[in-house]
Amino acid sequence: MPSVFIKTYGCQMNERDSEAVAAQFIARGYALATSEATADVVLLNTCSVRDAAEQKALGRMTQLASKARKQKRQVVLGYLGCMAQSRAGELLGGGVKLVLGTQKLHRAAEYVDDLLAGRTMAVCDTAAEAGSEAHIRDHVLALNRPRPPVKAFVSIMQGCNQHCTFCIVPQTRGEERNRTIEDIVAECRGLAERGAREITLLGQIVTSYGRRTIPDRDGRTAFVQLLEAVNALPGLERIRFTSPHPKGYGPDLVAAYTRLPKLCESAHLPVQSGSNRILKLMHRGYTRERFLELVSQLRAARPNLGISTDIIVGFPGETEADFAETLDLVRQGQLEFAFVFKYSPRRDTPAAAMPDQVPEAVREERHARLLELVTAIGAARFQQMVGQTVQVLVEGPSRRNAARLEGRTRCNKIVVFEGSPRHIGELLDVRITAASAITLYGDPASLNPD
Repeated sequence: MPSVFIKTYGCQMNERDSEAVAAQFIARGYALATSEATADVVLLNTCSVRDAAEQKALGRMTQLASKARKQKRQVVLGYLGCMAQSRAGELLGGGVKLVLGTQKLHRAAEYVDDLLAGRTMAVCDTAAEAGSEAHIRDHVLALNRPRPPVKAFVSIMQGCNQHCTFCIVPQTRGEERNRTIEDIVAECRGLAERGAREITLLGQIVTSYGRRTIPDRDGRTAFVQLLEAVNALPGLERIRFTSPHPKGYGPDLVAAYTRLPKLCESAHLPVQSGSNRILKLMHRGYTRERFLELVSQLRAARPNLGISTDIIVGFPGETEADFAETLDLVRQGQLEFAFVFKYSPRRDTPAAAMPDQVPEAVREERHARLLELVTAIGAARFQQMVGQTVQVLVEGPSRRNAARLEGRTRCNKIVVFEGSPRHIGELLDVRITAASAITLYGDPASLNPD
């Protein structure tokens, strides 16, 4: 029985794609290897949004190919995903025999079958394929696990039509293509029946779901209709979604936070910059004023709502005054968590050719300053929760201390506490006794007694 190892570089959507690919291999009789060292097939699912992910994947592949040659092992090495889509045939060679783009991931197992059987020597397939979005429904459930997963991710669409000037995703994932509400709900129902208590709906811009193909109903967009349908599923306790776009938050979605009990009090709102001038250069389609208005509307709907964001520092032409506006927006919005990225030029994007590219040293310094501010805001807001009792979905052992448990609040804050493994998958009320800038700590006495 051949074995396969899939390594993912990138976001939750890449992780979800890798799981769907793994499920295909299992269905064909492959085993999932626990490490690259023992696998007959090693596939790297690569992100292209930032150069660091690409360089990490390229470096790792070089190491794998060199090691296979020295050990004289016959290993099928391949790239999947966005970088494969972007670079295509230039990735073949040097031991790499398979390159599959974003609309061909569901063909990975059949192509590997051909490579192992010697029916072909190399495969590069990055062509568009109609209906590819319907093939991202398979999950690896309870494999080598003592219990079914507590959380699951469900891809509801592929592609992006936004065309931000810094982003390569429209080129690597194509235009938006939506799955049907019925198909998505059926997948969610199956996951809930297998023990999933929380589902996160995924899309490159998830709030664009069905905008051009599914008509509004009673003033509710397709995405809100989908949320309503998933909210009605028995056994499911929590719903999240990522990544949205601020433009996608209409009154119906804001109102959904007040009337859908399973929709968690959590919103990830990628702002990217606090400067209107830079937002226009980025082609984001909103202003800082509109973003702050949205934050206020959401907090009015759910006062304890947790808000996180994405921010790029050092975008071409960003001045110190522009950066100061970003700092000010973070303060005004009290954004408690942010993924802060130094601008990374991506080939074939408009921003890469813009004048006034910001020096690396300036990007580094602004990155550090912004992180310091976000950390301070997060620490203060987390500290305010000490003494409160919060509902926690217990996900499993703590990643830093396996003797303790870890879970998340509805507003997406990590809580670490002591307790029995039998609590995994349960919703527990935990009293918060301490906090850091990114983690809450609970009183073990607040757990249900054994």
